[in-house]
Amino acid sequence: MKHRIAFACAVMLASLALVGASRPAPTPAASQDQPTIAKDSVQMTAFTYSSYKGSYDTFSWVPLINFRVNGPIPSGGQLYVEYTVPGSPAVKFDCSTEETPQGRWWKTECGGRDGVPEEKASVYTGPFGFAIKMRNELAGSDVTLFTGKAKVAKVHSNEIKTGKFANHFVYYVDQDWNLPIGYVYYTPDDLRGWDRPTLNVAFWVRGEAVRLDPHLFYKGAEVGRMMYEGEQVGKASCESDVEDNTTNFVDEKDAPQKAKWARVVCSFTNVRAWDKTGEAPGMFGPLYQMDKNPGEYELKVLWNNKLARSVKFNVPAGGKLDTSLAATNKLGTDRLIVPVTIIGDQDGVWDKAAWRTDAFYGNPLAGFSWQ
Repeated sequence: MKHRIAFACAVMLASLALVGASRPAPTPAASQDQPTIAKDSVQMTAFTYSSYKGSYDTFSWVPLINFRVNGPIPSGGQLYVEYTVPGSPAVKFDCSTEETPQGRWWKTECGGRDGVPEEKASVYTGPFGFAIKMRNELAGSDVTLFTGKAKVAKVHSNEIKTGKFANHFVYYVDQDWNLPIGYVYYTPDDLRGWDRPTLNVAFWVRGEAVRLDPHLFYKGAEVGRMMYEGEQVGKASCESDVEDNTTNFVDEKDAPQKAKWARVVCSFTNVRAWDKTGEAPGMFGPLYQMDKNPGEYELKVLWNNKLARSVKFNVPAGGKLDTSLAATNKLGTDRLIVPVTIIGDQDGVWDKAAWRTDAFYGNPLAGFSWQ
């Protein structure tokens, strides 16, 4: 009973930890006249209710989604999601929306306990369809911005598996399609903006995104290491910016890595795309500039002190990344898309073919290949 109460309370608290909407400064992405969804921002998960049709003997789920919309979002625009579970009528729920001009974006999260009541929850597992839409009652319009399909699965909670606890399943959305797909991109410097942008490489892991140690190589030599009095300064680091941790209350033996996924971003503060500031090097010496060193780079990542990832990418002369694959697939963000080599067994057993059909929730990348 104690486990059951702890689980129910934790699920309730998780529903309150919503990602705040934001509207940051624009990036060098191409402009558009209509709002678009940044496909690599869409994260569909399953929120587990500790009841079903009023009974606490069975757990159920509803979708919880977060995503980013590239403006413009007009006055009166209202984002909402519609999803359909086989055998049940379509369900709609609204998302927090704010008027957003072209060149800026709006991030939101919706669904879960706050968006879909328990009486509409389901115990279904398998693929289900969903769509992100925007209606505008002022303009009398209703448009579909994104359509996708996600796969919901379940694993028993860490309670006993008999008696009244037999149907206490925790639900999650399978994210294996993410693992082979990586991203290379720049972010503006805190002080000098796009005159001195920083290198970032993002990829996914299945499991706990901890103890990750990135190393960048160019022509076989490690670069971006700035030393001062025998110690490295401005060391590169990796942190998770997206975590699918809906399955904390399960046993490791019941689901590989407890069915957890995380997107990791490795940032290299000593590596810059270019430097147009004209400033003299600081006390630690000059920053590494990619525009002056074109060619193939390789990121090697140690995970728990073991080699776990290799990401190779090319930087043309001038430092500007080739984002044509993202543009062709209307990704909605200005990034270089690259294959990720998964090394070792720390991700456990995962579906190595999922990226072919399930990438971006049923919107696989044209022109992308892996292994």
